[in-house]
Amino acid sequence: MRITFLLLLHICVAALLAEASQEARLREFIVSRRSSRSSRSNAYNVHDEQKVRVGATNTRSLGAEHSVSHQTTLKAADKIAALPGQPDGVSFSQYSGYVTVDEANGRALFYYLVEAAGDAAAKPLVLWLNGGPGCSSFGYGAMIELGPFRVNSDNKTLSRNKHSWNNVANVIFLESPAGVGFSYSNTTSDYDKSGDQRTADDAFIFLVNWLERFPEYKGRAFYISGESYAGHYVPQLAATILSHNMNDTTRTSLNLLGILVGNPYLDDSMNTKGVIDYLWSHAVISDEVQINITKNCKFNPSDGTACLDAMAAYDLANTDVYDIYGPVCIDAPDGKYYPSRYIPGYDPCSGYYIEAYLNDLEVQKALHARTTEWSGCTDLHWKDSPASMVPTLKWLLEHGLPVWLFSGDFDSVCPFTATRYSIHDLGLAVAEPWRPWTASKEVGGYIQLYTGGLVFASVRGAGHQVPYFEPERALILVSSFLKGMLPPYEKGL
Repeated sequence: MRITFLLLLHICVAALLAEASQEARLREFIVSRRSSRSSRSNAYNVHDEQKVRVGATNTRSLGAEHSVSHQTTLKAADKIAALPGQPDGVSFSQYSGYVTVDEANGRALFYYLVEAAGDAAAKPLVLWLNGGPGCSSFGYGAMIELGPFRVNSDNKTLSRNKHSWNNVANVIFLESPAGVGFSYSNTTSDYDKSGDQRTADDAFIFLVNWLERFPEYKGRAFYISGESYAGHYVPQLAATILSHNMNDTTRTSLNLLGILVGNPYLDDSMNTKGVIDYLWSHAVISDEVQINITKNCKFNPSDGTACLDAMAAYDLANTDVYDIYGPVCIDAPDGKYYPSRYIPGYDPCSGYYIEAYLNDLEVQKALHARTTEWSGCTDLHWKDSPASMVPTLKWLLEHGLPVWLFSGDFDSVCPFTATRYSIHDLGLAVAEPWRPWTASKEVGGYIQLYTGGLVFASVRGAGHQVPYFEPERALILVSSFLKGMLPPYEKGL
């Protein structure tokens, strides 16, 4: 019997394994947005929302309650002696702790800094943000993707990730907003006010205060990166930083030099269109279903129940839609779990290991975290989210900020087709045409440069979490981004 998309979503969320929480949170968000858009009046004007959102991002002044405190004495207390179960031979420094972003309400964000493995003082600073909205940058970004360690299947020990991004940069993983991971507020009503605007403002205040704790990073080359719903987080934070650099000389100026976002959720309508095109072109949905969807959907906010019904007419089955060719984690009746098949370096059950590890009291103590029940994602009942990030990206490019977008080409939820549609809406000309780039003597993906400083790259064989599925290729891409050079193409291999 055919299961509708919405029903399938609820089944997947209810039975979800830990490592898929970030993906499930995004799917839940997309479906809720799709439903709410279809129930609105046809008079709704998406361009009005975009215009208002960009203006709010770029001109809003932060309150005096966020004044920078002197925090240099707190740095030593944040130093991590060693994480439980970490391997021998770790030579780089690690720090973690809390930075208060709202003293009146007691709102504080948790961070984990891993300094570069060599010559840290000469390397740039990168902030990493996971999406959701409402998912942990530490649990996912640091422990499963681009951090220096991976949690082993014993839930207790760590192994080295040789393709960690701290090979080329000092990396901060920020649990954002409050209520996510180890971040918290002493005022519970704060969680009901979560949304894009609050998230960008709090992240900005975090950075300003964090630099007082780590003054050696003031003026350092700074970049922001992330994935998924960070397609909202990263551009909005970048716009907030640039706006305050231009308009508020009393605060610490952040030397922001570029943003890099993977499989970004950028535009509601274009993401939906991109998903349908991707699924049809990759033989997941039939010609008949695709034709019916195209007939009933305009892929704009005026789409109603006929469009929703048309898109509900396919069965995703037991497929990881975030890597349509990848294995899934099997939950056995005896409570055990195992991959449906084995791929070197990739374990779809990793989320179970991470959740167990981060809920170990000794681990939380080593991290200087409050004793809490850690979970990968939190439903914060998101309050504000613009329909499109295209106006914000355009504003950033107009103000000279390089923007790199990349897509793992096995992801069907924020697929490369959707990103291409949003790039098209930017109206940029091609400066360097689509070409391959290489990794380990084979094609690592494809890349194109546009006028104004936009780069779009694909990562071959990667799913939604590119540094997890293809860590070597992700490291090559971020290394090229930090150098301001397109990744190399070795012809004739």
